[in-house]
Amino acid sequence: MSLSTTDIKRIAHLARIEVNDTEAEATLVKLTGILGLIEQMQAVDTTGVTPMSHSQDVSQRLREDVVTETDQRTLFQKNAPPVGNGSAEPAVEKGLYLVPKVIE
Repeated sequence: MSLSTTDIKRIAHLARIEVNDTEAEATLVKLTGILGLIEQMQAVDTTGVTPMSHSQDVSQRLREDVVTETDQRTLFQKNAPPVGNGSAEPAVEKGLYLVPKVIE
């Protein structure tokens, strides 16, 4: 596949990237090299080669899916900032943190 500087500028325009003539020429050289490498890789005969997801044959060690920590919500909510209005009660209601209204 051959590209031209017009193609590079069009691609840059679609990507909303400003490219001058010098940058377009440099990008053209790089993209032409990349496309050439892709053509070389596509020319390789891969019949009989099974696809693989990783270059090494490894498997991930998995652990049992068990609960290791207890519910500590009440303990954490004791650290909530006070409600205000002279009260020392944490700003928590029905298990949720209370925050100031910011949108009217």
